[in-house]
Amino acid sequence: MNQTCNIVELFSGIGSQAKALKNLGYKVNTLGTCEWDLHAFIAYDAIHSSPELPETIARMGKAEILKKLESYTLSNNGKEKMEFKTLRSYSEESIRRIIAAIERNKNYVDVSSLTGDQMPEGVDILTYSFPCQDLSNVGAFHGYNKGIDKNSGSRSSLLWQVGRILQEMRDGGKALPRYLLMENVPTLLAERHKDNFKKWIEDLKGLGYISYYFQLNASNFGLPQNRPRLLMISVFIKDYDEKTIEKIKSFFDKKSSKDIVDEYASSRYYHKIDIKDLLRIDYNNAKYREEAKECTPNDTVSRREIWEENPQLVLKGNVVNPKYDVIRTITTKQDRNPNSGNLYFDSGINGRGKFRYLTPRECFLFMGFTDKDFDNVIKNNPEIHKNIKLFPRDKLIRMAGNSIPVKLLEGIFYQIKLLDEVLEK
Repeated sequence: MNQTCNIVELFSGIGSQAKALKNLGYKVNTLGTCEWDLHAFIAYDAIHSSPELPETIARMGKAEILKKLESYTLSNNGKEKMEFKTLRSYSEESIRRIIAAIERNKNYVDVSSLTGDQMPEGVDILTYSFPCQDLSNVGAFHGYNKGIDKNSGSRSSLLWQVGRILQEMRDGGKALPRYLLMENVPTLLAERHKDNFKKWIEDLKGLGYISYYFQLNASNFGLPQNRPRLLMISVFIKDYDEKTIEKIKSFFDKKSSKDIVDEYASSRYYHKIDIKDLLRIDYNNAKYREEAKECTPNDTVSRREIWEENPQLVLKGNVVNPKYDVIRTITTKQDRNPNSGNLYFDSGINGRGKFRYLTPRECFLFMGFTDKDFDNVIKNNPEIHKNIKLFPRDKLIRMAGNSIPVKLLEGIFYQIKLLDEVLEK
């Protein structure tokens, strides 16, 4: 792979994959994305394209935009299809954001209706971080237990749509992506799911891919967040000669998760980030103070329990607690028990507690995004309805919790970079 990397991101979210590749020095050429959650793909657009609207779309009227959007299956919560009448009720400015994000990032929107015929050729890496709610422990608690069973209708079973799309590409005579990268929760290896996962690997083998998976944790890649994940690299080997295939197998066969961590840690891309680097606790900064106030709960018995029973990341006096070198996993909610950790903070507001949760900005930072990325997301935050913003606090936190730690992805993409160097010799 040269310095330009052609990617397609299925289940693209806010674009952790593209961010990680850019951090490794690649010029990322996005040939396609696929995300139906309108908040996520608008944030993707702001981070990776621009927070500003293209001139052509800025001039479009609401009726014209709605006509363009009629054919798309969109969601405003990432779980179910939104009714078109709901979309029709959105403000003109907010639907401009939707169409701009779809067109600018070549978003196919609905993976279930994406065909192999629509897919581009010349793809270096196709990524697929399919929904995990039917696999994760949190999902099981809420009754999502269908896993990745084929044809089960679960969100996690959308994995098989990836196989269908690749099969259709092959049947249509299209070149398949050189690499696939899967990311999900380690429970894919649990007894309940392991046969389905094994079948998935076999299906990829039938398409010409050899696959290697690793259990990795974001905290081992310099990011101070405990987030164990399962990542799998699949290499398309069908067009390679036996000598090259042996090189690929030799590269991976004895490689452990520890090797992946060590190789990235010794690279020029690694740098360790401390918790204090990501907390925005300089309350002389008016922006940070307002964001902190928005994340300060009411002073109730249940909220006091959240403070007492979870990591106290910052103590009275604005002192970062030396007891912690990583935070708990960033989930889709912080106003919950358990959560990722809390900070002592006196908002000065009557009836509020003397602590706060992580702010949306901090959640983005703990996922490996930057202040600039976050500022771009909220720079143009129109109201969808009167007094209801496109990106309210809880939507921003949910997007961060659903994304992938960027530094973790850097570590696994670094393996692809190293393998390419081996194959070029």
